[in-house]
Amino acid sequence: MSYFGLFSPFRRGSGDLVVSDLGAFKTRLITSIIFVIATVALTLTSKLTTVLMVSALSGMCAFELFRMLRSDAKLPNELMGTAVAVLYPITYAIWYFNGLLSLTVGFATALLIWYVFYMPARITDVAITLFGACYTGLMLTSLVMIREVLDGFWGGVLVAGVLLSVWLNDVFAYLIGSKLGKHPLAPRISPKKSWEGFAAGMIMSIAVWCLFPLIPGLELPIIWAVVGGLACGWIGVLGDLVESRIKRSTGVKDSGNLLPGHGGFLDRCDSLIAVAAMASLFFRALGL
Repeated sequence: MSYFGLFSPFRRGSGDLVVSDLGAFKTRLITSIIFVIATVALTLTSKLTTVLMVSALSGMCAFELFRMLRSDAKLPNELMGTAVAVLYPITYAIWYFNGLLSLTVGFATALLIWYVFYMPARITDVAITLFGACYTGLMLTSLVMIREVLDGFWGGVLVAGVLLSVWLNDVFAYLIGSKLGKHPLAPRISPKKSWEGFAAGMIMSIAVWCLFPLIPGLELPIIWAVVGGLACGWIGVLGDLVESRIKRSTGVKDSGNLLPGHGGFLDRCDSLIAVAAMASLFFRALGL
């Protein structure tokens, strides 16, 4: 996400446009509240609702990504790519890593067949279709993996904590960056981001992660919680910059318009995609 945080009514995609209109303020605030409540509620309810939520998010993000790439004279197979992105979380929930491997191999094979028999397709179109499904569906499937670190309700609490760390990182990076930001972080990609905002976001990410050892059943020493907060804090910023780079290269302002006042689903999930993957790898590295 951009430093114009999920809760910030002044954010629209990565356009970094500050507005004063009260109507826009209410629209963005209401959208934020609904998105957060729905996401957290589905995460806490059960593994099934988590899988379905992640599957839906993966499909929407993949669809928006392929649409942006088409505007840049690319020719992805968005039907196949979006379908596989949707299937990644479901496949993992049923067959775990063997399912992910089988789906990826089958997907790659199907793309090669498409490339051979559909003459307008280029090998770059095969590559970006494979990338798009993995970037969205496969990486977001990490949220389902994180939920399995703990059984039942507390697994949902852990996922909700990861979501909260992303959102608060974004919010405080914007608040501090807009007030105190003097040193640009990546001026050629996202001019409004600053090192001051980055530091504020990192502090909030670490603060949220330091609460994780309080979750019943999670054997996470505080020092490793700090490391996890650091790792996920910076990778979230990288995820945001990745999407910003894609939008700049395709000449697109927002990935979509399905979230009133906030652009598209990929605009909302860019940081989360990277953080989910990093958090999953982190928990797995610790044997959790």
